[in-house]
Amino acid sequence: MVDFPPRRKPSRKGSMADVPKDLLDQIKELERLFSVDQAKLKEVTEHFVKELEKGLSVEGGSIPMNPTWVMGYPDGYETGTFLALDMGGTNLRVCEIVLPEEKGEFEIIQSKYRMPDELKAGDSEELWEYIADCLQQFIEYHHEVEDLEQMDSKLPLGFTFSFPATQDYIDHGVLQRWTKGFDISGVEGKNVAPLFEAALEKRKLPVRLSALINDTTGTLIASHYTDDTMQIGCIFGTGCNAAYMENCGSVPKIAHYKLPPDMPIAINCEYGAFDNELVVLPRTPFDVVIDNDSPRPGQQAFEKMIAGLYLGELFRLVLVDLHDNKCGLFDGQDISKLRRPYSLDASFLSFIEEDPFENLSETGELFAKELSLNASKPELELCRRLAELIGTRAARLSACGVAAICKKKNIESCHVGADGSVFNKYPHFKARGAQALREILDWPEGKRDPVSIRAAEDGSGVGAALIAALTIKRVKAGNLAGIQNTEGMI
Repeated sequence: MVDFPPRRKPSRKGSMADVPKDLLDQIKELERLFSVDQAKLKEVTEHFVKELEKGLSVEGGSIPMNPTWVMGYPDGYETGTFLALDMGGTNLRVCEIVLPEEKGEFEIIQSKYRMPDELKAGDSEELWEYIADCLQQFIEYHHEVEDLEQMDSKLPLGFTFSFPATQDYIDHGVLQRWTKGFDISGVEGKNVAPLFEAALEKRKLPVRLSALINDTTGTLIASHYTDDTMQIGCIFGTGCNAAYMENCGSVPKIAHYKLPPDMPIAINCEYGAFDNELVVLPRTPFDVVIDNDSPRPGQQAFEKMIAGLYLGELFRLVLVDLHDNKCGLFDGQDISKLRRPYSLDASFLSFIEEDPFENLSETGELFAKELSLNASKPELELCRRLAELIGTRAARLSACGVAAICKKKNIESCHVGADGSVFNKYPHFKARGAQALREILDWPEGKRDPVSIRAAEDGSGVGAALIAALTIKRVKAGNLAGIQNTEGMI
């Protein structure tokens, strides 16, 4: 998760009147590099639609389009007590969710545990042991039992595992590749469910894994639970992704299951991998550097241009290049702090974009404090414009994924539930994304947007619990498609 500061008052409009010509020339070049016009947005979206289709085919494509075995939406009348485990990029969250009899309502208690950096590149067993430890602490604290084995029944758990995984069953998931800075050996290509269950069994925890889900699928289900016009769930945070409900008959790669063609199934797109072949994405030389220096070059091409993990690094790379090769930015100063890879995150850009003062005094203080740099007013104006360009490009490209799903499914009007630190906290991200959707889908001026991106419900907590509830509900109804282990479910 990208850590953003609290929101401040609306930002000022800068003036370039006092910016020297050499810096103005560099700003114009940056505008050329980072701007994405309407024609390019439409080109990206059209290719996106084709790639979504390809991902559903037997042959597959760059976008995994993973079937999740979530077979339909909740009706709002699901009931019971459920655990939810949310394993993200920064924190581990454990929740207990009670779904009462009132339609669309829920109660939640939760605790967060820091995901130690050393675990992200450590040993597989250490990771699962740590997760089981946190779960044990949570249950012992909230259930006040001395002997966990004496609890009456096992609590059903929805595990939000927010990494690309293929699922032959809803309680099963083979990790395709680590993302979000994780690189633990011996897990890729393996089913993570038994690895997790072994750690639970070792501690005799009264927990039963009912569903393994992705945070984006959870966002779709949780948002629809409280607003039945929500048809797409999105994450714009450390990474990016979307999920939507497809018909089984439109997913050729699961045709061998012989499911009713009109039966719904949620698809976890994992579209951070869109255009790994680099057919349409408008990459800059700085995007190329980010990709080449990443743990997985050639992968997650789309994500590396729009996700919070990379926005600060893009900004940093441009500033270093301007200092070394172009216009002598921060000339004569020690930029050693600026040379550290990933030393700036998206919150740094957010702070700059929200500086309300004409002289950019808060931005100047930020550079002095974080980077030990004394920036002139013209240099601050360039930095401000660069932050706007990077943030705007991210928001505009993000809209292409949403527009592509709408085009593919012929959705003319719906709500889109979005979550993630960039969507929720980066200034102007929502407005810039909405403007891009208008340009891509050619909506008439002056009318309400038919597709509206809104704040989502808690997908990785409430969504995980709901999917666990839906899975148990399906077992009771005898619909066992995509469920591996039904023992103890009812």
